Amino acid sequence: MRGLAILLSFHFAGLLVRQLLHVPLPANVLGLVLFVASLFAGWVKLEWVEESAQFLLRHMMLFFAPFIVGTIVFFPVIADQAVGIGLSLVLGTLLVLLVTGKVTDLLSNGKEEERDERSGMVE
Repeated sequence: MRGLAILLSFHFAGLLVRQLLHVPLPANVLGLVLFVASLFAGWVKLEWVEESAQFLLRHMMLFFAPFIVGTIVFFPVIADQAVGIGLSLVLGTLLVLLVTGKVTDLLSNGKEEERDERSGMVE
């Protein structure tokens, strides 16, 4: 029960931060960032929330039911915009993959050379 209270308090903290600071991020994302920061800082112990988190993960499908019902209700609207939605999904995914690859490449640049030098593979 304590774990659920902790998780909910971070969700509400995200709502509060968004409302007070007018941050252009969803409140649940802000709450998650605050929660992860608290985990890394050691203010919250993983053991405190692990059981509640496992319970929520086991029953995650229940949280998608409203989304699925909404999709069925708005199917005519979605069908009219299928090309735009499809293009957005494909192009958005490709953009994320490209940016992630480029950032990974930039961050790992030079590390491969250092590793080769240490192992004596540089000619």
